[in-house]
Amino acid sequence: MKGTKSVVSDENKRLCVWLKRQRQEKGHTMRSLSELLGTPHSFIGKVENQERRLDVVEFVRYCQALEVDPAEGLRQVLSL
Repeated sequence: MKGTKSVVSDENKRLCVWLKRQRQEKGHTMRSLSELLGTPHSFIGKVENQERRLDVVEFVRYCQALEVDPAEGLRQVLSL
């Protein structure tokens, strides 16, 4: 499991691309999503730019705010 602690990994990149696409498809800006999550908008930017990883609880809340199934995001991580 080489590089599992790195913020930048192929799996994290796929997840971040998926999250950003979901945000855009739902019509949210970084600012509007951050308001739903109760976080600074810079938090969204850091997640989408792979400067910050989400823990599992944050990931689920992020998905709930976007009204998407977290399992779909996990499939993105696991896809080859």
